[in-house]
Amino acid sequence: MNQSPRNTDKIGEPGQSRATLERLLADWGQPVDTELLVVAMTHRSFAHEHGKTGSTGTNERLEFLGDAVLQIVVTEYLFRNFPDVPEGELAPMRAATVSQTPLAEVARRLHLGDYILLGIGEDRQGGREKDSILSDTLEALIGASYLTSGLESTRVTIERHLRRYLRNAPRRAVGMDWKTHLSEFAAANSLGEPEYVVQGSGPDHARVFTAQIRIAGEVLGEGQGTSKKSAEHSAAEAAFEILQDRFGE
Repeated sequence: MNQSPRNTDKIGEPGQSRATLERLLADWGQPVDTELLVVAMTHRSFAHEHGKTGSTGTNERLEFLGDAVLQIVVTEYLFRNFPDVPEGELAPMRAATVSQTPLAEVARRLHLGDYILLGIGEDRQGGREKDSILSDTLEALIGASYLTSGLESTRVTIERHLRRYLRNAPRRAVGMDWKTHLSEFAAANSLGEPEYVVQGSGPDHARVFTAQIRIAGEVLGEGQGTSKKSAEHSAAEAAFEILQDRFGE
């Protein structure tokens, strides 16, 4: 761990300070079982360096659970608080709320990077400030909170920390960059970078572009538009919906 004013002991290691854990939980605002909390803070790079094989010694399983809890809490909030918004508009609102960027912002406000157990190499490469690691760790913390206290207590905590993103979901969805979000989703699920193939047809004054997205060699989305950018945007949205259904998001 970084030796910082907020965290002078390494979480989960000999000599761990209970006050350090209490500081994290005070910022989070919900009790979490100590063993689950340590696992939630354990990145796979740390587990591998310490000879822990498989997924049981890392936060990846808790991240998987926390992602599902986060999805249902945000989905229900949007369903209840935006009763006149159709399903087609709720989906990007949810995506804009639970994407990597807002989750990483919440993690930074919690100073979560101070508490993450990282391998030496990942730590030296600035892992504590990477959006992907911060957002994944936040989801693991949500999973640990759910196992400790159940859905209702965790719902209150999630809604408190994501309040401004939830309230601004319609505005955030309008500016949703589907290409960026698709890349984040693909990376989070180890699918590789999306590849775009765009073709134009028709006369210059009425040009139509068709975009096709391939991920890991599979065609996952197609879209059309009057520009390459709009066609790619449409295809990215279609591919995101397919992957969302496939991965149970």
